[in-house]
Amino acid sequence: MNDFSADVAVVGLGPAGRAVAHRCAEAGLDVVALDPHPSRTWTPTYSAWADELPSWLPQTAVASTAQKPAVWTDRHRIIDRTYCVLDTPALQATLSLDRVRVLAGTAVDVTGSRVTTADGTIVDARHVVDARGTLDSRDLAQQTAYGIVVERHRAEPILEGSDAWFMDWRTDNGARSGEAPSFLYAVALDEDRILLEETCLVGRPPLELAILRSRLHHRLTHRNLEPTGHEDVERVRFSVEPPPRSLLHTGRGGPVLFGSRSNLMHPATGYSVAASLASADHLVERFRGGGRSGPNRPVHVWTVQKLRNLGLRTALALEPEMVPQFFSSFFSLPVELQRSYLSGHDDALGTMTAMLKMFPTLPASARLAIARTIARTPGRG
Repeated sequence: MNDFSADVAVVGLGPAGRAVAHRCAEAGLDVVALDPHPSRTWTPTYSAWADELPSWLPQTAVASTAQKPAVWTDRHRIIDRTYCVLDTPALQATLSLDRVRVLAGTAVDVTGSRVTTADGTIVDARHVVDARGTLDSRDLAQQTAYGIVVERHRAEPILEGSDAWFMDWRTDNGARSGEAPSFLYAVALDEDRILLEETCLVGRPPLELAILRSRLHHRLTHRNLEPTGHEDVERVRFSVEPPPRSLLHTGRGGPVLFGSRSNLMHPATGYSVAASLASADHLVERFRGGGRSGPNRPVHVWTVQKLRNLGLRTALALEPEMVPQFFSSFFSLPVELQRSYLSGHDDALGTMTAMLKMFPTLPASARLAIARTIARTPGRG
């Protein structure tokens, strides 16, 4: 058995955990990081709103940008906000762990001051960060997607002159009336390739990948792009909710939850990487301030999480034909309010204002569905 001690112990080395470990080490803190496969190469496509990214992240970590991405709800709309796709290998390389002691192992017990692994290794630390992500549980609301990577010259007509499709809710994907909806997500990965992805935003349970594959092929064929079957494929399935707090050590003496294991996962989009990168330095400042950290959340952060969870329950409760109408109302909001709801994880006033401004613009059937959601017993917090 080997024992270690450090200023900071980080459990989990996905983008969130690696960002915390990297920034803590850069600030001069002694860091031990633990992951079952710490050297694994990241393969997912990570995207973000450009204004969410921290200033310390180099431009080389960005693979492509869309100055004004588009959505199609009831009609074509432009989002006046720059969207970007991260260069996954460059991002992983930027978050260097050269100054971090990295251990390969599986944590079986994680508290606010100690990590114990399956082989009996113990890491004692003044601060412990649990960044192991959320659970792959069918009991949690999940997002699923199936995409193919296509050469730009073949895929560009699908964009119809837009920089990207953030969401295209048109119904040319073969889905029958009353079935759970899905949308087309289309972004440039670099100068030569475009990702075309059919996405189930959220479901409990979500649409299966085979259904999304069929819908994507139907949609693309309808738009005169016939998949060859030889394209690179991206498959996505993850929970958009953090694990139930009953399964986590969140009370007094618990670790700091971070990334998608915390409120940084947005349940309406599934995005957490940019928020995690931007929040890493907040933890560094907190840890350098001395004293022992705990899992407490400021009341404004707690409020935003409650409001977002209400939005998630609303999305799950909407009838399929209401979903595009819901996003039509959302993307009619001023971009500042869109930003508050999508990115302001500690902006309680902005989040609430966006929701209140949006409500009266919805069809009566959608307003009734939201009212019923509010009237029900609140779900997981």
